[in-house]
Formats: sequence, C-alpha cells, structure tokens
Amino acid sequence: MRAPGPRPKRRVGHFRTPQGRKAYVEAYTATLDLLPEAPETRDVATGLGTVRACVWANDKHAGRTPVVLLPGRASGAPMWRDNLPDLIAHRTVYAFDALGDAGLSEQTIPLRDMADQAQWVEQAMAGLGIDRAHLVGHSQGGGLAAAVAVRHPDRLASLTLLEPVLTLSWPPAWVWLHLIPASLPLLPQSWREHALNRIGGVADDEVDPNDPVVRMIALAARHYSSAALPNPSPLSEYDLTGLAVPVYVAIASDDSVAGGDAAAHRAALIPDVQVKVWSDTTHSLPMQVTSELDAELEVFWAAHP
Repeated sequence: MRAPGPRPKRRVGHFRTPQGRKAYVEAYTATLDLLPEAPETRDVATGLGTVRACVWANDKHAGRTPVVLLPGRASGAPMWRDNLPDLIAHRTVYAFDALGDAGLSEQTIPLRDMADQAQWVEQAMAGLGIDRAHLVGHSQGGGLAAAVAVRHPDRLASLTLLEPVLTLSWPPAWVWLHLIPASLPLLPQSWREHALNRIGGVADDEVDPNDPVVRMIALAARHYSSAALPNPSPLSEYDLTGLAVPVYVAIASDDSVAGGDAAAHRAALIPDVQVKVWSDTTHSLPMQVTSELDAELEVFWAAHP
C-alpha cells in the first residue's frame, strides 16, 4: 500500500436530494425483487467507505471459486438482473455497488485515482473473506476490474472485461458527444435519456421506461453526483503484457463504446487472453446475448479454477 498523501479537495459521491435517493432505491429494490432468488446484503467497511454487496451463496458451490461483479457507471448491482439466474446456478456470486457511484455503497473519503479505486475493491473482497475470485466488469466497471488486476493480481483467478470503457482503447468521438448531455442533470430528461440510450446502443422506442433497470439507471444519472470519481484510462502496453491472470474480453460488433476493433487488437497483447467480438451486439452486450455469454463465461471460469 502506498504512503498516505493529501486527499483532493472535492466532495465524495452523493445523491443530490433525499427524494432522488428514495426514487433510485425503489427502482433498485424492484429490480432485485424480480430475481428468482433474493440476495443477502452485506455492508463491508473499507478505508474509503462502506461497500454494499449483494450475495448469492449456496453450499453446493462451496468448492468453486466465486464470481465478483462490478457494475457500469450510474447503475448498481441490480444491472446484472438478466445474467444473475445463470451465474448463481453455478457459483457463489457477489455483486458490488461501486463506491463513489450510484448504488447503496457509502463513500466517506475522496478517491484520488485508480489505485484508490482498486483498493476499495480489494478491501471489500478481504472483508467478505474472498481469497480469490473471478472478477467481472462491464463498461466502466471493466476499467475498475482491470485496475484491480494490475494492482492485486493475487486476488484474482481470472478477469472478465465486458465492453470495458477507457480500458483497452479510447471511445469513439460520438460517445464523448453523448456523455455530456447524459451527465448534465439540468438538461431536459428526454435529452439525457436519449443520450443514455445511444451510449447503450438501443433506440429510444426499444426502451421500456417502466422496466426497473431502465428506471434505476435513468434515476442514477439524474440524481447522483459522481463527478469526483476518477476515470480509468487505457492500459499501457506494459500493463497489458504484464497482466498475470487469464483474461476474457467481450467486444460489441456494432457501435462499441469499448473501442471496437482497436480494443480487440490491443487486448491481444495480454499473454493469456480470450477475445471475442460478439455479432449483432452493442454496448449493452451482457443483456443482449445473456444465455450465450453466461454459458461461455462458465466454461472459461471452469478452465481457470
């Protein structure tokens, strides 16, 4: 662990109003209520705040390495709703709410950089008694997962990156143009939702506004301030070639926010890597090829116990 240093003069992530938090929590809870098996929730103390973990544990999976899920930006653990039934059928699963972002984790100390980001994940795993795990991240959760793999490889049996943003390559220009309206709460809600849909790779008329996950993400973007959260940046060639764990990378074929072919090309620098560009998918890849992806990941994890 690095020597203590001054913390940046900025606030921690927070909901802007109690009413906004209440609306988000209602959508969060409604999503979990749709799962066939309710999770146990645990709040784990770290040096940077308290991390909320949703846990699906089963004694019959005790001999298998567990899975830890890190969500994309402005979402939370319930974003994995579609994938969870498959995953919990084979393994104990821990889904974290990101510290400093929307969810039920409570940040108390400003995060300086990605080293701090990786630190809270490692400390949460330790607090939960997880010696090693298959770590999975989607979108900016992929950048966070990669930061953990670079700094704490001994904690990981494998690393899975699903459309990882700001991890393997810079996003295309159109992504930046939509990130601005998506993150400005004072803009009309329809503008922000259109930007979020565009980034997710879905048309406005394909989105059900009554879906709890859709509501949860829209409410997070509207009501949660995570401006002080450090962003990842593409891993250097040194970091990529130095990754000491098996890695699975999934890239979308259409409008990839992760960087498309450029990201897939750079992922090939990783010594032990499986890269797949999934046909007819966008940035919402984990929800678009759910069964196929989940089955492929279980095969990958089984090969790296």
